[in-house]
This record gives sequence, structure tokens and C-alpha cells, in this order.
Amino acid sequence: MTGTPLAARIDTAFATLPLVAILRGLTPTEAEDTAQALYERGFRLIEVPLNSPQPFDSIASIRKLLPADALVGAGTVMTVEQVSRLSDLGAELVVMPHADAEIIRAAKARGMVSLPGITTPTEAFSALKAGADALKLFPAELIGPKIVKAMRAVLPPDVRLLPVGGISPDTMTDYHDAGVAGFGLGSALYTPGMTVAEVAERANRFVTAWSRLKAR
Repeated sequence: MTGTPLAARIDTAFATLPLVAILRGLTPTEAEDTAQALYERGFRLIEVPLNSPQPFDSIASIRKLLPADALVGAGTVMTVEQVSRLSDLGAELVVMPHADAEIIRAAKARGMVSLPGITTPTEAFSALKAGADALKLFPAELIGPKIVKAMRAVLPPDVRLLPVGGISPDTMTDYHDAGVAGFGLGSALYTPGMTVAEVAERANRFVTAWSRLKAR
């Protein structure tokens, strides 16, 4: 799949499991075992936020470990220089808490997946104009399902929306029904110091919740 076009790899990853694992606080010594456990449970979108300890080392290890059908990269990307460093590691994902058009364009220029954070329709359309591949609805605590439904009515129908922030297996249903394509999972999936077994157990709960939603 290494030679597969990026758009097809994005589609495949989302079709497999449209849940982004946000591993904030992950250390390089934990990176491979944690990522392997998530991959085995279906996760194909994995990010290590850059305010984690030695994040580039963790990202490099995970990217080398996992097959090409996984998209690996960073969250909390704040500069074009960070995009370049991620590209040099072979990472694919550039996830941001905001919608900086310069960073979005830099990611696309390097053939990477851009997933900026937006809160309003204005930010959403600006991010899409700059080349965003999907939109991170952040913080989701401020963007409830009713607001998502209103955004969904005006945004292009093929735009993937992913709420991030405070998402748990119990809060997914209303967002799903409002038209989101997936979710970003933070502390409800992983917090620093958790064992691999604990991460795997939480991952299983999210996978089960998503599977139930799709089966309805």
C-alpha cells in the first residue's frame, strides 16, 4: 500500500475505523507496544501530540512499526517547521487545534493529511479552501450535536467531521446521528502512565460502540 495514492489511503483508514487515537503524553518507551495494541484493535489513525515527551521519537518508532495502511503523525502541530520534520520521518498526519492556512498548505505541499481544528463555519470553509482533508471539531464540548447538524447542512456533504474533546463511548450516538464521520479520542482512550492492557481495554470499548452505531 506504500505506493497507494494518499486519498485512497485516507478512505481505507476511515473505512476500517474512523477513530483517531490521540496519545498525548506518550513516551518513546511506550510507543511501539501501545501503537501495536491499537492497531490490532482496528485503529488506523494514530497521532502523538507534540507537547508529549520526545514526540518525534515516538512518531518515528510507530511509523516504522506499523504497516502502510496506518496513518501516523502528530497533533498540536503549530509551525511549518514541525510539518517539515514530520515529513522527514515519513509521517502522514498533521493535526492541529486551530485552522492555520499556512500549516495546512505546508502539509498538503508535502503530501500529508491535514486535519485542522475548527469551531465555526467560517473557520471550516477557510480550512477547506486551504486544502484540509477533514475537519476536527474542537473543542467538542462547545460544539454539540445540534450545532454539528447545522454545520452539516451547509458544508460540502463529503467533508469528514470529527469531534474531539470529551468524547466517550457513551457520547458518540448523538454526534453520529448529527452527521459526523468519526471521532478523535483523547483521555478517554489514553492517559499517561496507563498500561498497554488498560489502553487495549478502552480501545475495545470504543470499537464496540462504533460497531453498534454502524449496525443500527
